[in-house]
This record gives sequence, structure tokens and C-alpha cells, in this order.
Amino acid sequence: MTIRLGTQLVQSAKLAKQFIEAIPHAQALGLELVHIGQGQAEITMPYKPELVGDPRNGVVHGGAVSAQMDTCCGAAVMCHPDGPSGTATIDLRIDYMRGANPGQTITAKATCYHITRNVAFVRAVATDEDVDNPVATATGAFTVEGL
Repeated sequence: MTIRLGTQLVQSAKLAKQFIEAIPHAQALGLELVHIGQGQAEITMPYKPELVGDPRNGVVHGGAVSAQMDTCCGAAVMCHPDGPSGTATIDLRIDYMRGANPGQTITAKATCYHITRNVAFVRAVATDEDVDNPVATATGAFTVEGL
């Protein structure tokens, strides 16, 4: 995991990491925080047969991808330099482009690009090994708490 700059940011990044590690669904999905800092987060989810939505083709269920992207977006908000100590999802729109290739790790990358007094705005993308062909994209709004 990469943590960058400033005591407040390091503390926010550590808090986000601890939060993700404590979420039961994150553990069940095998989510791993691999980068966090400056309003950006990256979380991987390994391929697991129990996450498959269609046994005929072995594609991971969209709900697992949705949970991964939501968690990644929240982490990006929490580590933004002007970010809150806590956050919750207000709205998350996910556009699924294709099924992830069976057997491949899915990587979600999120960027918190704007924060107001009450709302943080985030964009995210999820890919498998074909990084030029997204599995899904997302835009979201999250609460700003503790500023």
C-alpha cells in the first residue's frame, strides 16, 4: 500500500485501510487495498468461484463488482486532502461494459475529484487484465462527515 504526504492524509489513509479491513463483506470478497492517497484509491478483488454469477460462463456477479467499486470510492473520499473522517454513499451509478474474464483479478481505481461542505464526488473504473477495456465505470456522491 502506498501512503503519500502530510500527517492528516496519512491518518486518513490508515483509517480508510482499517475500515476496509474491518468490513465483513470486504473480507468475504477478498478486497485488498493496494494504493491510497491524495483522493485516489485502488482495490483488487481476486477471482473466487463463490463470486460467480453465472456458472455456465464463470463470470463474477455484478454485485461483487459493485461492492468493490463502492468501497474503493469511499476510500478515495476518505484520503482526499480536504476529505472527511468518515463517509457514506449517497448515490452510486455503475455502468457495466462487459463481464470480467473468468479467473482474472478485478482492479477498481477511484478518484475523488471534488468536495463541497456536504458532498464528495467520485469517479471509478474497474478492469481485469485487459486494462484498456473496462469491466465497469462508476460515478458517485458521498457524504462529507467530520470536517
